[in-house]
Amino acid sequence: MCGIVGYIGHKNATSILLDGLKRLEYRGYDSAGVALLENGDFRVFKEKGKIVEVEKLLSKKKIHSSIGIAHTRWATHGEPSKINAHPHLSFDKRIALVHNGIIENYRILKKNLQSKGFQSISDTDSEVLANLISYYYQNDLEEAVRRALKDINGTYGILVMAKDNPNMIIGARHGSPIVVGIGEKEMFVASDVSAIVTYTKSVIYLDDNEIVAVTQNEYRTTSLSAYTVEKDIQEIDWDIDDITKGGFDHYMLKEIHEQVDTVQNAFRGRLNWDEATAKLGGIPEEVFLTTERVIITACGTSYYSALVGEYLLEELAEIPTEVEYASEFRYRSPIIKKGTVVFVISQSGETADTLAALREAKRKGSKVYGITNVVGSTIARETDGGVYTHAGPEIGVASTKAFTSQITILLLIALSFARRRRMSHQRGLEILRNLVNLPHSIKQILENSNKLKQLAKKHAKSSNMLFLGRHINYPVALEGALKLKEISYIHAEGYPAAEMKHGPIALIDENMPVIVIATDSNILEKVISNIQEVKARKGRVIAIATEGNHSIQELCEDVFYVPKVLDIVSPILNVIPLQLFAYYVAVERGCEVDQPRNLAKSVTVE
Repeated sequence: MCGIVGYIGHKNATSILLDGLKRLEYRGYDSAGVALLENGDFRVFKEKGKIVEVEKLLSKKKIHSSIGIAHTRWATHGEPSKINAHPHLSFDKRIALVHNGIIENYRILKKNLQSKGFQSISDTDSEVLANLISYYYQNDLEEAVRRALKDINGTYGILVMAKDNPNMIIGARHGSPIVVGIGEKEMFVASDVSAIVTYTKSVIYLDDNEIVAVTQNEYRTTSLSAYTVEKDIQEIDWDIDDITKGGFDHYMLKEIHEQVDTVQNAFRGRLNWDEATAKLGGIPEEVFLTTERVIITACGTSYYSALVGEYLLEELAEIPTEVEYASEFRYRSPIIKKGTVVFVISQSGETADTLAALREAKRKGSKVYGITNVVGSTIARETDGGVYTHAGPEIGVASTKAFTSQITILLLIALSFARRRRMSHQRGLEILRNLVNLPHSIKQILENSNKLKQLAKKHAKSSNMLFLGRHINYPVALEGALKLKEISYIHAEGYPAAEMKHGPIALIDENMPVIVIATDSNILEKVISNIQEVKARKGRVIAIATEGNHSIQELCEDVFYVPKVLDIVSPILNVIPLQLFAYYVAVERGCEVDQPRNLAKSVTVE
């Protein structure tokens, strides 16, 4: 979602803020801006479009400031424009603010403030908060922010400066992340550690309803009720090299290639060969022994990995499993009885809908365990335990390595359940052997990516595509279609292959590419029947097939081969050609791969 950066210290704030904003570009945005405090006055520079437009404005000015806040905006209230871009100044120009989130009661607040002389210039809800803070401000910025936040309904991650106080930045969060970076005679505040990791690796994370007052030399955290909150300093375990392109043309391509390592990182140190199972210290033993039902909730790509997890848990461990969209879970009346355990999945650990689902499950008395990539994230802190994917920073908006890492973790969880219930030692070892061979198999796929580049050139002008899969590879078809939609803007749909005859087959003609996951399994013959149905309607079939299956070439226009693995492990491999295909199609169409239109990396508002 939107990105926030703040700095106070002894250096030039301008360059630090711009650098931080550039580190946050991957989150998606439509405008950007910087507010600096110089000689008792605010200097605000903001523009619709890319950060470079703000950089051009600043290059024409000589500003000497060691305190400032900055923002990349992804529009919610008010269209993308210069006037709606952040930072916002209060009407009396005393307060500068940047805000992630949504103020739900802003219309009422706006009307009340207008009656007191505080007019709004923009169409945003955020400007109303700046005016509200200014209304309460009487030389105590922290108290003014506290009083204003008690009046609002909604979500926020904010940074605030006062014109007459060049020695303090106030930050606060409720539903939108804020992290404080601790330096030598300087402090940093941001919505994401990637904005500040160049300058410090020592950080604290705010929890909901907490406020931080930051000066050059110290920070103080309190609750919304003004009670002191002690925070543990954590160390970031990655560096700036992890968030550069590393010689690749795009972050997405780099991250696809990183799956050789990230899948291994997901199972590294977690395989118990003696017991033919997994070692998952973040999930108590009693969970594997006493759970009678599992609910998995997630959004987007993580939802599709959850669907794979449903197949794994039910097939390997015979545990009834349901998968719910997190955005719908909280608005239903989910039935959570004794013996039910909830897993939540989020790459960032900050997804607003998934957080809401987590809290709803806990309100109903369930134990909740997380699968996330970001140490110190809100989901990591609020769950009862869980497993980190250890995939490293994912910068590309279209998620790739997170998906395969999440499935790897779900397979380890399913194995842990199954070995304590019904699975033989021999079968457990077979799964472990397949897991450890995955990195080599992924490398083989990547080495053959030129074939996918050729297929992308062949089909890049298509207006529609279908992705078909069955059983455990049906969610992979969904994910393949999603990747293509996200970055190439081609309309694509994923279906269970057998559902073609129940409607979608009407769409098939000689112009319709149909990508079918047809790797070896006990239902391969049924998938081949589905391919023949498509071929009979002159559809253009592209198959993902297992090495050695040469007969399938007779049925398909093109075939891409993947190494042979167990069927239950195959989604981790089968999705990679689909990721590469989507990437090369988007490049062929001239699309902005890492920052597709209208999308944000981490969706921290409902």
